[in-house]
Amino acid sequence: MKFNYRFSNLLGTVYRCGNLNFTPDGNSVISPVGNRVTVFDLKNNKSETLPLATKYNIKCVGLSPDGCFAIIIDEEGAALLVSLVCKSVLHHFRFNGSVHSVSFSPDGRRFVVAKDNLAQMYYAPGKKREFNAFVLDKTYYGPYDETTFVDWTDDSKCFVIGSKDMTTWVFGAERWDNLIYYSLGGHKDAIVACFFEAGSLDLYTLSQDGALCVWQCDTELDGLKLKAPKGWRADILQRDKEEEEEDDDIEKEDNTIRGKTVSDDEKKKDKVKYSHVAKYFFNKEGDFNNLTSAAYHKKIHLLVTGFASGIFHLHELPEFNLIHSLSISDQKITSISINSTGDWIAIGCPGLGQLLVWEWQSESYVLKQQGHFNSMVSLAYSPDGQYIVTGGIDGKVKVWNTLSGFCFVTFTEHTSGVTAVAFTSTGYVIVSASLDGTVRAFDLHRYRNFRTFTSPRPTQFSCVAVDSSGEIVTAGSQDSFEIFIWSMQTGRLLDVLSGHEGPISSLCFNPMKSILASASWDKTVRLWDMFDSWRTKETFNLTSDALAVTFRPDGVELAVATLNSQISFWDHENAVQMGSIECRHDLKVGRKELDKITAKHAAKGKSFTTLCYSADGQCILAGGMSKFVCIYHIKEQILMKKFEISCNYSLDAMEEFLDRRRITEFGNLALIDQDAGDEEGIAVALPGVRKGDMSSRRFKPEIRVTSLHFSPTGRCWAATTTEGLLIYSLDSGLVFDPFELDISITPSSVRATMRQKEFTKAIMMAFRLNEKKLIQEVLESVPSHEIEVVASSLPELYVEKLLEFLASAFEMSHHLEFYLIWTQRLLMLHGPKLKLRAGKLLALIQFLQKSIQRHFDDVSKLCDWNRYNIKYALGISQQRGVKRPSEPPGSNEDSDSESASLQLMKEEEEMQM
Repeated sequence: MKFNYRFSNLLGTVYRCGNLNFTPDGNSVISPVGNRVTVFDLKNNKSETLPLATKYNIKCVGLSPDGCFAIIIDEEGAALLVSLVCKSVLHHFRFNGSVHSVSFSPDGRRFVVAKDNLAQMYYAPGKKREFNAFVLDKTYYGPYDETTFVDWTDDSKCFVIGSKDMTTWVFGAERWDNLIYYSLGGHKDAIVACFFEAGSLDLYTLSQDGALCVWQCDTELDGLKLKAPKGWRADILQRDKEEEEEDDDIEKEDNTIRGKTVSDDEKKKDKVKYSHVAKYFFNKEGDFNNLTSAAYHKKIHLLVTGFASGIFHLHELPEFNLIHSLSISDQKITSISINSTGDWIAIGCPGLGQLLVWEWQSESYVLKQQGHFNSMVSLAYSPDGQYIVTGGIDGKVKVWNTLSGFCFVTFTEHTSGVTAVAFTSTGYVIVSASLDGTVRAFDLHRYRNFRTFTSPRPTQFSCVAVDSSGEIVTAGSQDSFEIFIWSMQTGRLLDVLSGHEGPISSLCFNPMKSILASASWDKTVRLWDMFDSWRTKETFNLTSDALAVTFRPDGVELAVATLNSQISFWDHENAVQMGSIECRHDLKVGRKELDKITAKHAAKGKSFTTLCYSADGQCILAGGMSKFVCIYHIKEQILMKKFEISCNYSLDAMEEFLDRRRITEFGNLALIDQDAGDEEGIAVALPGVRKGDMSSRRFKPEIRVTSLHFSPTGRCWAATTTEGLLIYSLDSGLVFDPFELDISITPSSVRATMRQKEFTKAIMMAFRLNEKKLIQEVLESVPSHEIEVVASSLPELYVEKLLEFLASAFEMSHHLEFYLIWTQRLLMLHGPKLKLRAGKLLALIQFLQKSIQRHFDDVSKLCDWNRYNIKYALGISQQRGVKRPSEPPGSNEDSDSESASLQLMKEEEEMQM
């Protein structure tokens, strides 16, 4: 059993907070999700979460103009310099304060960070190794309140920052003689965004109350004059008086510029001047609706604005002509971004976890994703491992594609929280249990709820299980202590099982036999025999409340997690306990901010609440009310590895000890909402003001693992957590893992054997060295007509290794037919021997089936598309009579099209074989 699993993707949550960015090519969206970053490839329909994380939730992301680097800054001002090419962290930096915005200059040489009431300009990191990647160039002062937004001119000569003090400041990136700083007013609320016009110093400023001001500059960008060196100024220009006045604004240090809102009239001579041209309002009806975000595309003059009510507007500037006015939800829009061509608009809404990409010209969605806006509590893999279904407290059931990472269907029929979900053995039916008193079955062919199972008396269902045939559906109740059994075909209630004296916490069917195991808070696990009129076959008495129960994939063993932090293993045939694991010290529970006791004492009441066997049955995964997922070896009863699912300190119960600096003589600072009056916190009610909701509160969700599931292919496992749906995949590329290695086996000796046409020996030597590229080179050197001979001469041990390699090669290689021939020959020649070991090889065969099925779906779609196009072309040509009179019917076009369609049908038949 290999344990080198690593984090590979984050599903279930698509946007949490921060700003959205399009890559320079305009085909991908970079979205901050908690303390991680996910890249959504819109062209290839895939999503990928970068293998890095910050200590707190990400607040802003700055992308370099070439798309190679990104600066990721969290809520505490800690920054990561990330290479998007190799997807790794290059540098760590702390800005010592909360950063509100970061923006690279268009030439990529500098970037500006807006924090507190100032702006700092840094030299952008180069493409060579540097001791310090963040070198401060200048610090700009001027605003009296927090800065909110940064934008650059096209030639990187100047930048503008907006502030909550209702002013906008224009600063020069260099020391221009006629522009050092310029302050603009005209607004009655905080500045949300400010933009330069293309190739100009003209400005658009937008405030929170929905006002747009248009500012015109009397100077072009080419009219900016570079200030002469300071040492030559007195000798050449002899402007002693001006020098004394300017030194009041420009400090002796060359890296600090302080602006003033009031200046002398004499000083304004020969300087850049702005004039207020126009002012427009978005809220013409008088309804108070805060403007929360905006984006402007300079080439096509498109302004997109988002509001707190979920409405977004599209305007053409400078005429302020309304193009569209649409609503995506009733929640606040916090981030908007436009791609380089101006066709796609990305919109982020954290209240519901929404991420939309809207093509405004065709008025259609390019991407429409929404995660669970409350905690996910359950998940299940499909039998082939291609799909994952999740259920959440929000009452939604979502199905995710593990290859693309996107949710492709959402079922909203439940009216209360979903407590459990399960796939049937066919993989096309999903069963979910809910607190609304219903168990529903969903069809993945037609995407509909085709069965609804209810109980005679209203009850809340806490768990669900489906037998291996998919005909029997069972659900456990948490208030009547009963187990209900329905028929999938008829939807009728077949039986009600009584006997437990506490809420039913977990149900599980034996995958090989018709036996149902039920765990309850009454400290028992009961086995029910379906073929014996559902009589109780055995009752296992435990030392504490049972929280989770699961069968091993071969159905021989049963595992139970109890409230006293123990995992016990039972031989259910003989009713004998095989062993137990004490897990209390492996939980490592953190201390919550408001806990009165230490984490060590709090751990006494915590336990593992979810269990899952590995695909081969040798190990078991356990997760619960902590940030760790533990893998135990069952036979040795030891901890093999511990996974830390999150390092996000924005969540509660992450730290083992409380920060003494937050404990004052008046109590814990966590009891005080320090964001009162902020637009994201509690709006303080003032006399005569109807703004705000005093019932709104900020809270820190507690980190926990609610459900675990191993993929049937054995290549990955998934966990539903407070962070989202985390997927950990087997990382085989980082470890050199030879097999029966000998001193004579080297890459050169393998290639020498291959050149001597001893292919069987070369394959065995390559597998003993166990390097993927070498194995691929040897396999692809075997002629196709000799595959059958080589496959027949391979030992059984190497047949398993070769099948595993083929399953992984299908995901990357383009030699589809060649590897299909290898797979067919191996299964035909060694099938009877492999069938004898079906239990151990089940995960491998399912992994192979998943890889082949994915290619089959892709090729069949392509063939159907080509066949329909050919039929359409034939129909059009026949309607228009496109035939040459000298040619007999059925020649040339008809014969060519018929032969093409026959060839496509032949390819489809070969693929199905």
